[in-house]
Amino acid sequence: MLIKLINPNTTTSMTELMGETARKVAAPSSEIVLATSRSGAASIEGHYDEALSVIDEITNGKPADAYVIGCFGDPGLLAAREITASPVLGIAEAAMHAATFVATSFSIVTTLERTRIISEHLVRNYGMQHHCRRVRATDVPVLELEELGSKADATILAECEKALIEDRAEAIVLGCAGMSNLVERLQQRLGVPVIDGVAAAVKVAEAIVGMGLRTSKVGDLAYPLPEAYAGKLAEYAPAHLKLRETSFPALATAVRG
Repeated sequence: MLIKLINPNTTTSMTELMGETARKVAAPSSEIVLATSRSGAASIEGHYDEALSVIDEITNGKPADAYVIGCFGDPGLLAAREITASPVLGIAEAAMHAATFVATSFSIVTTLERTRIISEHLVRNYGMQHHCRRVRATDVPVLELEELGSKADATILAECEKALIEDRAEAIVLGCAGMSNLVERLQQRLGVPVIDGVAAAVKVAEAIVGMGLRTSKVGDLAYPLPEAYAGKLAEYAPAHLKLRETSFPALATAVRG
């Protein structure tokens, strides 16, 4: 099984960090292929950053059995699901669902205040209001998670401890892919399940592919209509995308024209 893990930002060191997490939990039969966005922001910390560019990494290169979008905002998730029949997992959605399997409540600990608001939108979109006690921002910039000597780890731990006491949360969901290497340390200190979305998405992807499920191409997630695009986005016109080979060949052929 080939799973492509896409880092939507352009920071390759963060891609490698996520890759370590993914390969640690992946089944021996799964191959994890890493991809770093070729264009976009160094870190995704707002709606504008999110608008750029998961699509490139799905439409280019060897088709994968499943894709994982390695950003807790789940940027471009529905668009990605439109252009391939292979399952596409967002790490926020996967992490929240995983948390509900091991606890009746959880809090999310994320990075900046503005990403807290994005996470709150996702909680509502995914129907998790009855499970998520609170989304907590640490005001730690994403790239600071990689800096030697940074106080990021201590700040995140302190916020997790507050979540257990003040929110009465029974589990912690880490609200950034760059936190994936903190799971074991936090779990030991906190004594509750700590869920990283990268690991959760990889395991859910394996399960969905193992069940023989594909993304529905009837209705909302059908292939994009083959309309013309103009200007700088012309190369992203659906008719030009290299759509994945699917178990729905008639639909794929219709979109290719």
